[in-house]
Amino acid sequence: MTHAADGPLQGLAIDHIGFAVRDLAEAAEPFTARYGFGVLAGPDTVGTPGGGARSLAVGADRIRLVLTAAEDADHPAARYVERHGDGICDIALSTADAAGAFAEAVRRGAEPLAGPAERRGVLTASVTGFGDVAHTFVQRTAAAGPMPAPGRPAPLETGLHAVDHIAVCLEPGRLGPTVEYYERALGFAAVFTERIIVGSQAMDSIVVQNDAGTVTLTLIEPDTTRSPGQIDRFLTAHGGAGVQHVAFTSDDIVGSVGRLASRGTGFLDTPSTYYDLIPGRLTLSRHSVDELRDLNILVDEDQDGQLLQIFTRSEHPRGTLFFEVIERLGARTFGSGNIKALYEAVELQENRSGATR
Repeated sequence: MTHAADGPLQGLAIDHIGFAVRDLAEAAEPFTARYGFGVLAGPDTVGTPGGGARSLAVGADRIRLVLTAAEDADHPAARYVERHGDGICDIALSTADAAGAFAEAVRRGAEPLAGPAERRGVLTASVTGFGDVAHTFVQRTAAAGPMPAPGRPAPLETGLHAVDHIAVCLEPGRLGPTVEYYERALGFAAVFTERIIVGSQAMDSIVVQNDAGTVTLTLIEPDTTRSPGQIDRFLTAHGGAGVQHVAFTSDDIVGSVGRLASRGTGFLDTPSTYYDLIPGRLTLSRHSVDELRDLNILVDEDQDGQLLQIFTRSEHPRGTLFFEVIERLGARTFGSGNIKALYEAVELQENRSGATR
């Protein structure tokens, strides 16, 4: 049975990604100093039934991150940080009708978290997603704007433009039910399935996407019949299901990665032999092998074109959350060679550092 998106669930897009953090200034610093994101709004004090909190919005182009630090122990952000450390607690979805999207999602079986409420011209309502990550429907009036920042310095040019996809680690046995939930409650569809085997380890992945292709979640589950690997370690370190990484788009990955690296962003290393094998795998449609080698950028292709991507080193104290930069040259999927390369690259980093997470 299919569950197509209806009415207010059609045409959703990512409004912002919400982070729960312990210290607002400390959490914002890597984004503003290394990623070149500008401060879009805040700091702003927000009161909730769970107590007060301060929020700060940072971003560039269509990327919006909202960082929230609780001022009271009962605030949801405080509870999230206590369990997981700093991390992503909300993938907020823009819509022209937040109340309608909320009502439709709940009718389809989504668990409500917060009913419609208006503040400063923005109407929001929230439902559950996966684990303890929420989806807040966001309806902005023309007067409210996307996220105004009068008097704020413009973001620095790093060439990052939007969120391409969000990768989610799920507990064993939760992949199928989570896919079914997104299909039923939010009208998403499974668009890509992959099983990755690396040595004695394995994981299964299903990509779900909304009707407009503007919200993409890569859902990943470890195979517990095989040896434990990075997905198992994420689940243990994070304390359950959560966002493993967020991918930002670039129109020129070589330029973006060069600028990010010069500002102190650390990226995973790739064995030099990977680049020696590229000419036998594919013909590059942009950039050179030497440019990719110098910056540790990965390349793969599908029937629609090529994609280039690179993954940052996790700076999280628990070694969990990290980021990705991706340039799509026609490719619409997530090339199996690079999914495997991600797994192997992270394994290599963890093995070198003697990680025991």
